[in-house]
Amino acid sequence: MQNQPDTAQAVLAKLKNQEVLIIGDVMLDRYLMGSVSRISPEAPVPVVLYQQTEDRLGGAANVALNIKALGGIPLLCTIAGKDVEGAQLVDHILPQYGIESVGVVLSDVRCTTVKTRVLGNNQQMLRIDREDVHPLTSEESADLLTRVDHLLTTRNIRVIIFQDYNKGVLSAEVITTIIGWAKKRGIPTAVDPKKANFFAYVGVDLFKPNLKEIRDSAPFSIQPTLESLDQAAAFLRDRLQNRFTMITLSEKGLYLDDESDRGCIYPTEARNVADVSGAGDTVISIAALGLGAGLDLPTIAVLSNLAGGQVCEFAGVVPVQPDLLAAEFEKMRN
Repeated sequence: MQNQPDTAQAVLAKLKNQEVLIIGDVMLDRYLMGSVSRISPEAPVPVVLYQQTEDRLGGAANVALNIKALGGIPLLCTIAGKDVEGAQLVDHILPQYGIESVGVVLSDVRCTTVKTRVLGNNQQMLRIDREDVHPLTSEESADLLTRVDHLLTTRNIRVIIFQDYNKGVLSAEVITTIIGWAKKRGIPTAVDPKKANFFAYVGVDLFKPNLKEIRDSAPFSIQPTLESLDQAAAFLRDRLQNRFTMITLSEKGLYLDDESDRGCIYPTEARNVADVSGAGDTVISIAALGLGAGLDLPTIAVLSNLAGGQVCEFAGVVPVQPDLLAAEFEKMRN
């Protein structure tokens, strides 16, 4: 009798209980919410009648939140400011979601990144960023690496995620050191890169840029076609010696190749897109968990695609909903 394929719930169950080390730029996503019914007499801008403020986890912290939502155990290593927002992050918001803060370094010389979005009638009107993007000091880098080393030594880390937002936490030295430690321990690594350190992730297992990022970094034109993306993946493997390349293509889905430079484009499902914020965080979370769990590449691609599309249907940065993901995955396979 032929073995029956795993149910969607069984596949997602394989992602659970993995300890995942997340290293990168953390931020608070702050939402000032209200309603709009008129235009200001002072300037041609809408007047937002304020109703409430909501703080959500952003950047690497949103990756941690997605890992937690999927049943994993996120261990977050990052730098935040020794300020009100940093204290709020460590003392209230991370504990609220059951996320450990042992890897969070509080800095005297940089502020906690806060992205404040003004929403009127659930539409984003304005975003205000407060951040420091200078590189870490030598003391901060040493403190961060000490905490990473401690977690690698004392915990059963199944996969490492680098979540890079060009805010200064991930320097070339930090990246190279941690990838070296991971290789010695046989721990797979995945990265959601940004331009400043795009080619610093030599030896990473899963490299996941979006189409714009690879276009900005490659010395040739790249189109969202299989032939062109295969060329891009081969270029990246030559530079980085990475095992897998995943390129997110926005409404066209995503591309994922294997170690033989042969890739496939996985088209996205039709969605009512409300907000693309945080979709990349969700995709790297699913992909890394799948890598740690030993899922096959097509399953990783389909789950990542569905999860990234799902969060785009909600306003603001939100984590994936596993039950909805399982239902969509099961429907797609039937």
